[in-house]
Amino acid sequence: MSTPIIGAINGPAVTGGLELALACDMLLASTRATFADTHARVGIMPGWGMSVLLPAAVGQRRAVQMSLSGNYVDADTALAWGLVNAVVPHDQLLATAVALAGDIAGADPAAVGQLLALYRRTTSATTDQAWDIEAATSRAWWREHMDRSAVGDRASSITDRDAARPAPHPADPAAAGN
Repeated sequence: MSTPIIGAINGPAVTGGLELALACDMLLASTRATFADTHARVGIMPGWGMSVLLPAAVGQRRAVQMSLSGNYVDADTALAWGLVNAVVPHDQLLATAVALAGDIAGADPAAVGQLLALYRRTTSATTDQAWDIEAATSRAWWREHMDRSAVGDRASSITDRDAARPAPHPADPAAAGN
């Protein structure tokens, strides 16, 4: 798949629902969102990536805590732990997701697809392999797609776009300079 998947979580994402959310490239949560892995509580084993994707998102210790306890994590904790990209007021969730999709759609489509593929490849690689994959992808991009004048034009459009934007929402990680 060459387009990113943006998950918009507006309520509980539990067990299989959490596994589906973890399969997204980005997650936005409303203030009403909660997250829990209840596999152990109901006596089943995950089969859709929980033991791989949850530790990648929140770290091994937090993933084990979530999976073994079955306790719920609220949206603010999910943000602090890195499970979600941003928490927004419930009534702004869909508009925020659509705006993010619009920002992505305004980027060079070939670059978006290539970057997404690169992230997906390096995520499952060792650190040394990931460095090699990124270097090879970058060299191929420069050979096959690099247009210096187009890059200059796009850089100018980014400056213009950012100058026209309102200040980010306090829940947006960009507001903290991240």
